[in-house]
Amino acid sequence: MIQERKNLPKENYQRQLDHILEEHEKKNETPSLLLHSCCAPCSSYVLEYLSAFFHITVFYFNPNISPREEYEKRVLEQQRLIGEMKLPRPVSFLEGAYHPEDFFAMAKGMEELPEKGERCYHCYRLRLRETAQTAAQNGFDYFCTTLSISPMKNARWINEIGRELEREYQVKWLSSDFKKKEGYKRSIALSQEYGLYRQNYCGCVFSRRD
Repeated sequence: MIQERKNLPKENYQRQLDHILEEHEKKNETPSLLLHSCCAPCSSYVLEYLSAFFHITVFYFNPNISPREEYEKRVLEQQRLIGEMKLPRPVSFLEGAYHPEDFFAMAKGMEELPEKGERCYHCYRLRLRETAQTAAQNGFDYFCTTLSISPMKNARWINEIGRELEREYQVKWLSSDFKKKEGYKRSIALSQEYGLYRQNYCGCVFSRRD
């Protein structure tokens, strides 16, 4: 299944995002965006970039993070950043339910796979499905995730999943690859500026082990 996805033609997700932003600017529109965030450092650049174009609510849904103390530390850091960061528009915060057992059930049988493999694909899907469902239930215009800013995350998979969920939940997916335009580099600078806690593993016990 992964090999089939790898054989799909390459797309320029940044160019697609640029087109969406340009269209809304022409119409003088400011849509609403439910932005799934994996952590405060990754969200920093994305918030700086997109808050000029959207009314953003950060959705913190990450049942993959273990232990609970680590999860709670990252939640507080996300909230602190939203409160302190100087942005064109105010940003809201919404925390999803924390049920790590859902992540472990999803990962069953894939515990020994390396990071960036099939287990990660299904972890993206788990978190993005909840984001899409929440966006649809609350009338958001778009949903998206900060995940693609990380060099460790596969932007093609993320956008593929987003588009599938767009069709399923009838809420628009915001195509993106936030590594572009030196987004990851900017996130590091913003993390230093705001003194953010930058963890050295993705969040799950498997990434910590590896």
